[in-house]
Amino acid sequence: MPSFLQVAVLLALVITAAKGAGALSKRLGQPAVFGELLAGILLGPTLLDILHWPLFSDPQYLEHLVGDLAELGVIFLMFLAGLETDLQEMRKVGAAAFSGAAGGVALPFLSGTALGLAFGFPVYESIFIGTILTATSVSITAQTLLELGRLRSREGTTVLGAAVIDDVMGIVILSVVVALHQAGMATAPLAGQAAAAAGSEGPAAGAGAAGLATVALILLRMAAFFAAALAAGRWVLPWLLRQAGRWPGTEPQFAMALVSGLLLAVAAEELGGVAAITGSYMAGVMLALVPELKQAVEERLAILAYGFFVPIFFVNIGLEANLVQSVAASGPGFLVLILVAAVLGKIVGSGLGVRPFGFGWMEALRVGIGMVSRGEVALIVAGIGLQEGVISQAVFSVMVVMTLFTTLITPILLRWSFGRAPGSPSGAAAYSPIPGTRSGEAG
Repeated sequence: MPSFLQVAVLLALVITAAKGAGALSKRLGQPAVFGELLAGILLGPTLLDILHWPLFSDPQYLEHLVGDLAELGVIFLMFLAGLETDLQEMRKVGAAAFSGAAGGVALPFLSGTALGLAFGFPVYESIFIGTILTATSVSITAQTLLELGRLRSREGTTVLGAAVIDDVMGIVILSVVVALHQAGMATAPLAGQAAAAAGSEGPAAGAGAAGLATVALILLRMAAFFAAALAAGRWVLPWLLRQAGRWPGTEPQFAMALVSGLLLAVAAEELGGVAAITGSYMAGVMLALVPELKQAVEERLAILAYGFFVPIFFVNIGLEANLVQSVAASGPGFLVLILVAAVLGKIVGSGLGVRPFGFGWMEALRVGIGMVSRGEVALIVAGIGLQEGVISQAVFSVMVVMTLFTTLITPILLRWSFGRAPGSPSGAAAYSPIPGTRSGEAG
């Protein structure tokens, strides 16, 4: 069979499995992402190892191709996340949401880093473990609150605002950690040469000064990129898309929006030294400030992303992970403690964060539980860590298990904390971040 037909068969299998498992997952009361992740695990080396079937003659080529399509899926997913970011709503929920997000970032980050160091992982890998634990995915929580009719409750509004702020904080931390790791990899050979040439005393001071200079340069480079990207996104991007809307042809405005998101993603990594998803996320945030452009882009991008690229991304997570071997390599003790830190870190951190703002203990507990689910955000961060060589395959697989576990346990804990009594019907239709959905979960 020609190679392009093999690609067609593989993509057809991947998308069918993702959508079928996602639909089954939603019928069972879980978000679609949960089923798509499980589909990837079943198709991957954990069980079926689909890429090494006799049907496919070049598994390495197919693995790279699917991986590249998955990376594009991440860029489009974060573009959509930016489009769904409502800066006005973030201002309205105020200090409570910010404090809850800060607590929900700080405690998981510290506990994840400490666990990594305690189990003997390198410093950068330990820090990245903490970075992954900071993630929060609001889609699973939003779906559950919709079903309970509590999305517009005080706790629900705070969770939505805190989750958005949490994402922004997580992206900043991710960008800094990846940039520092890349700089460390690049300067390590030079530092070794300098140490060999300078003797035993000078190198320590020289290396320390060089390290501080490197950090300062990275932060300056990031700040310059953010300033330039914000300026371009605020003034140049809307003007460009309005001009494209007047061009003849089919969907020129949407095409230019895609080009803008892709180029900002490239600029983020190549010029700003930050993760590519930061650029696409910023493109979405800037477009969200212009309602007519947001509406024109969001519906079309959601169809393209959720119909093709994003399912490939979620399934590819499973294709890259051998859970049995990797979890065994990392040890069951590490896995169990990561699960505990993932759940309690958010509940305690976010819960205590909102307590000073008039939240009772049960209200604070509900906010903390609402922040537990990691969903696609943690998978994006973990995938970047694996791609950049910051984390090992074993740690990556543990993070996949952690994502599945928090995705499953969050609706259960939320229903328990709110009780079984349904809320008002109006609350169940109040939030729909993806056009055409009621549940807040698209996938």
